[in-house]
Amino acid sequence: MSNANPCLTCGACCAHFRVSFYWGECQSVGGLVPDDQVVLITPHRVAMRGTEAKPARCVALLGDVGQGTRCTMYEQRSSPCRDFEASWANGEHNPRCDDARRAHGLPPLMPPVQPSVSPERVA
Repeated sequence: MSNANPCLTCGACCAHFRVSFYWGECQSVGGLVPDDQVVLITPHRVAMRGTEAKPARCVALLGDVGQGTRCTMYEQRSSPCRDFEASWANGEHNPRCDDARRAHGLPPLMPPVQPSVSPERVA
């Protein structure tokens, strides 16, 4: 993948999926995620505000999906956000990335073009 991070012009995952996780990631119990940015889903799980119902859009997402976006709490983001990777990041396809992009009318990310390898000359 190129050095340009495709997530900075996308944001589709933040505006498509429910972002739920164990409440132990919240600041009040020693985690990173600010308590006021989550809603209780079950006695042990929370979700990022804005993602608990459809249409989903995380309250921490700034910008326009497909144009230019950023997470306003990037350093404090939850484990699902830390674990989610754009398709072809680290050379692996992520169908969920494709699903989110499709839901917002964006094309799937394409794998990086591999340079052709020429055979070595044998002298």
